[in-house]
Amino acid sequence: MQNSIPKRILPVIVFAQFAGTSLWFAGNAVIPDLVQELHLTEMAVGYITSAVQFGFISGTLVFAFLSVADRISPSKVFLWCAILGASGNALTVYSGTFTLLMLSRFATGFFLAGIYPVGMKIASDWHKEGLGKALGYLVGALVLGTAFPHLIKYFSADLPWKIILFATSWFATIGGVVLYFAVPDGPYQGDKGAFKPSAIIQLFKNKNFRSAAFGYFGHMWELYAFWAFVPLMVAYYSSVNGNMYGQTSLWAFAIIGVGGISCAIGGHWSVKSNSKTVALISLVGSGLCCLLAPLMFDLPFYLFVGLLLVWGLFVVSDSPQFSTLVAQSSDSKYVATGLTIVNSIGFAITIVSIQLINMMWAQWQSPVVFLVLGVGPFFGAISIMRYELIPHRETP
Repeated sequence: MQNSIPKRILPVIVFAQFAGTSLWFAGNAVIPDLVQELHLTEMAVGYITSAVQFGFISGTLVFAFLSVADRISPSKVFLWCAILGASGNALTVYSGTFTLLMLSRFATGFFLAGIYPVGMKIASDWHKEGLGKALGYLVGALVLGTAFPHLIKYFSADLPWKIILFATSWFATIGGVVLYFAVPDGPYQGDKGAFKPSAIIQLFKNKNFRSAAFGYFGHMWELYAFWAFVPLMVAYYSSVNGNMYGQTSLWAFAIIGVGGISCAIGGHWSVKSNSKTVALISLVGSGLCCLLAPLMFDLPFYLFVGLLLVWGLFVVSDSPQFSTLVAQSSDSKYVATGLTIVNSIGFAITIVSIQLINMMWAQWQSPVVFLVLGVGPFFGAISIMRYELIPHRETP
């Protein structure tokens, strides 16, 4: 059955995921402009990022509680969430006050709940074997989508900042439309799950589901805080050392976007080994980068950027593998619910780590604060080591 999958399916899902998730950090790409326009404080980066995360958490809780993508065609859910998320993102342009800004970013995050985890659900409906490889490409698309606004910012430096928000909104809408018309429900979609809130409790009773979920939670403590503060890290290095080459927005795109490559490589590697191994090595690699963080800022510029690029490679390469392990350890009727609730809790954790780093940075302005990120990989590694691998039988 696996060989009969139309060749267009995975590329279309990857493109739609890339387009849809470009909404995520669109607000972060224009933070300097928003700070100037709305007279915001230096803690704006944490507030704007957390508003999206909080919206995403709220959306995933609603979607998981109602089992939306397990009861309605996931492609239809993806389409409408892409349109509504794009609308929320575009409204950021018209935010004349801090409150309206937070509401527009919250709305963007809320409907991203029907893009990111639902995209993974669609991929799992089409791939029974090699799911880790497929999700490697899919999360790689998420990474590039997250970094994309920084690239638009670089190329549109002489244009109004609002262009970035309008461009990402149109791009996300196009992605939703293309996926809806090109990707029908997959052959491995389980029976439609009935509305059953207790399904979430049943999922967490599974030992492997808990191990994969808790490993993912540790990973998420680090990931979005790192992404949110990459531009600040580069700008801080420049202010202290005064010898930065290139623009902050371009380096932010490269450091975040390079993770898309490692996600794809990790996906291929997981086919030859297993998702647990890839996730564990990624956690160890990013954990070491966390420990080196305070020392990076005393290095020559290209060594500093080189270490940030290595960090960018390791920090996200485990994400698709955690999603694979979560999907494989979920009841087939509630795969989307499992993915969505784990995403929801994971993103709640990102708010804590982002705001903690935000407050510590505002008080001390020291790279030592980034050591706090190392708690995540440490906890995640301990959790995922408890996951018990189950041999897969090839589908006839």
